[in-house]
Amino acid sequence: MDEKDVKIDTVSVSDTDKNETPVSNDNADKDNTTQTPETESETEKLNAQIAELTDKFLRLAAELENTRRRAALDIESSARNRAMSVAKKFLPVMDAIEAAQKHSPNDDGIKSMAMAMNDAFTQVGITKIESIGQIMNPKFHNAIQVTDAPADANPKPAPNTIIDELQPGYMFGDTVLRTAMVVVCK
Repeated sequence: MDEKDVKIDTVSVSDTDKNETPVSNDNADKDNTTQTPETESETEKLNAQIAELTDKFLRLAAELENTRRRAALDIESSARNRAMSVAKKFLPVMDAIEAAQKHSPNDDGIKSMAMAMNDAFTQVGITKIESIGQIMNPKFHNAIQVTDAPADANPKPAPNTIIDELQPGYMFGDTVLRTAMVVVCK
């Protein structure tokens, strides 16, 4: 494309001939701030349209922000659910290590594995639910057996106190991965 130079001359009132009389415009005699009813209604229409478009813009901006927030929460929830799923798969391994430790309490290899597994659980946020000596809470404990308090117990445990744990329970943060299977005193 060829670029063309365009020259613009400005014209001012002082450029008119002194003998010429300026052409009278009906609206020129009126004050510039006054408007005709036609322009007033047009201005009102434009202002209403501006208000409507502004409202639409604000609603869309809020909807977009809410969508972003929901997406972030969905991603976080999905990641947490995956982590919990993986953590549940390691609970039987921990059960096997604890069973081996009860069977051979002095085995250094088993002790080492138990410590390593406990450290790994701690690092990812898995904690063991404390049971023995606690009052039974159905959120954290599953009573498998109800029995009389042992005769040699001093002091005698209160009713619904957990006296034995058959399988430990675990938490992932504030969510129960698995309830503890316990024996409760009458």
